[in-house]
Amino acid sequence: MAELLIELFMEEIPARMQVRAADDFKRLVTDKLAAAGIAFTTAAAHSTPRRLTLVVDGVPTAQADVREEKKGPRVGSPEQALAGFLKSTGLASIDQAEQRDTGKGVFYFAVIEKKGGATVAALPAIIDAAIRELPWPKSMRWGANEFRWVRPLHSIIALFDGAVVPGALDLGGKTIAYGSATQGHRFLSPGEFNVTGFADYQAKLAAAHVVLDREERKRLILDGAQKAAVAEGFRLKDDPGLLEEVAGLVEYPVVLTGAIDNKFMDVPAEVLTTSMRTHQRYFALETADGKLAPRFVVVANRTTADGGKAVVAGNERVLRARLSDAKFFWDQDLKVKLEDRLPGLKDITFHKEIGTLFQRVERIEALSKFIAEALKWDDETVKQAGLAARLSKSDLTTGVVGEFPEVQGIMGRYVAYHEGLPAPVAEAIADHYKPLGPSDRVPTDKVSVAVALAEKIDTLVAFFGIDEKPTGSRDPFALRRAALGVIRLIVENGLRVKLGAVLTAAGANDTTVSDLLSFFFDRLKVSLKEKGVRHDLIDAVLALGGEDDLVRLLARVDALAGFVATDDGANLLAAYKRASNILRIEEKKDGIAYDAAVDASLLAQDEEKALADALVAAHKHAAPLIEAEDFTGAMAAFAALRAPVDAFFEKVTVNADDKALRANRLRLLSQIRGTLGLIADLSKIEG
Repeated sequence: MAELLIELFMEEIPARMQVRAADDFKRLVTDKLAAAGIAFTTAAAHSTPRRLTLVVDGVPTAQADVREEKKGPRVGSPEQALAGFLKSTGLASIDQAEQRDTGKGVFYFAVIEKKGGATVAALPAIIDAAIRELPWPKSMRWGANEFRWVRPLHSIIALFDGAVVPGALDLGGKTIAYGSATQGHRFLSPGEFNVTGFADYQAKLAAAHVVLDREERKRLILDGAQKAAVAEGFRLKDDPGLLEEVAGLVEYPVVLTGAIDNKFMDVPAEVLTTSMRTHQRYFALETADGKLAPRFVVVANRTTADGGKAVVAGNERVLRARLSDAKFFWDQDLKVKLEDRLPGLKDITFHKEIGTLFQRVERIEALSKFIAEALKWDDETVKQAGLAARLSKSDLTTGVVGEFPEVQGIMGRYVAYHEGLPAPVAEAIADHYKPLGPSDRVPTDKVSVAVALAEKIDTLVAFFGIDEKPTGSRDPFALRRAALGVIRLIVENGLRVKLGAVLTAAGANDTTVSDLLSFFFDRLKVSLKEKGVRHDLIDAVLALGGEDDLVRLLARVDALAGFVATDDGANLLAAYKRASNILRIEEKKDGIAYDAAVDASLLAQDEEKALADALVAAHKHAAPLIEAEDFTGAMAAFAALRAPVDAFFEKVTVNADDKALRANRLRLLSQIRGTLGLIADLSKIEG
């Protein structure tokens, strides 16, 4: 068994593209090996800013022999059929084919044996195709070449069993021959060196100041940053996303610490960290109580003779310029009240068919107050919800948000506190965008919840109203995320609100309300299925229709899940389906529905009398429990039906010869279906 090593060496690959590209290249090469019948044991991909590397182990040096059998025409078939068979198999004459009795006649069979060729002979085409098929989000041409790639490609290592694979990549202007040479760190170890295999390659890269393994680079960065923070008397602010990005910016990480001028520390911490993170890729440090510390960590890509002093000074100088702009905008923004910024929203178009941001704010304000009133919250909460909604978008006209869009909402909160507005109003201005995703925090304060709901529902109603609905592949306005946000806000806060009424208050017509409720239910099903809730149980509850109280709907689902998991529940489910099947067949045959009341005088057998009494008792017991939303209690009441239902199906003939008796028994089956269907449409449950 042999090893295949491939390295694509180039100019710096954008950090966000590296991992995906390495995985794609691995998939392309291994899929093509498998398609060629070339086995392998393991495959591992690596990436650095300047290279994609793939090592495939356990590859045979020769492809396996192949024995293929192909069935031909029946013996005695016309010459034309025989000629076609010979042509497709490569046989010289029909005498070279075997004759076999298949039980359905005697047929010709061709047995074709192909000797396995050398694996290396198949590799040039596989490598070339994988390189050309590698998908990049963006690509470019360079020089006079026709070949497109993410960045200029300089060299290709292609080694199999220690030897260079014969071949070259044609760039449409020049060629890059496969070889065994690569380069180390651009500054610390310039120049080429040759390798003989992956172990030699990795060792020589390490000696040339290149840490090949991405996870090792991440570990070195994180460990160095944490130690640097402790040395300064602080702690590192957790930022996994930034760690991933920085690991794609350096081949030889060197962690350094810089200082933030104290004059900038009165600027909101989120503005400072956004500037450091987004523009400079610096890690922020925190004090023991979670406040931003006047220090930052920068990860350089090299060591320097002065121990990094010049690098730190340069980064501090760049940061100082960035933060000077932020402080200027902050100081200027504090001079204008949020209320006074409202007219500026009239000049910002939210969507050409929906209107301006000012019009949007007016809708959100009215809807926030409607939601607060519908939830029967006190007058002060309703008032604060309206105020927070009215001011929620004002910070979009500030200089800080213009420079740092990531702090929209957060900036508004700071200005609101500066103006002395109530804390619930200030917090709602920041929180009304939440939750932004499945892992984001859900607001719990009443004012924040009302405004966050209104903001998302207004978005959904507005875009559904102009028929801008998500499709299977497109959701440009993040409407699925908005719907999931509404669901989480309602469910996690236990809000008893009728969603249809809120949609109507938001301006949705009947068609849009219906479409949006279906959209919400689809998102709810996706969310619940991800948590392990059976989709058929959700469908069974939704099939009842008319339920737009999400909290009550989920309580039904939970009760149903618990019920069908019991022996009584499983048995009654089977009885329900049996009753439903009989009814469906007989109602179709007779052309009528047996949904009238049961005639007690026609109950002939003890078992049907007992069932009729039990159904009345179960309905009487369950109905007030359902009204009180004690769905688990209602299910327990239904469990008492198991014995009489079992006895009925065991002893009573439904399709009796007496037509009146038969009809009455079918009505009894209808009552079984109706009583058990008070919680959900059990016909939707599988099994």
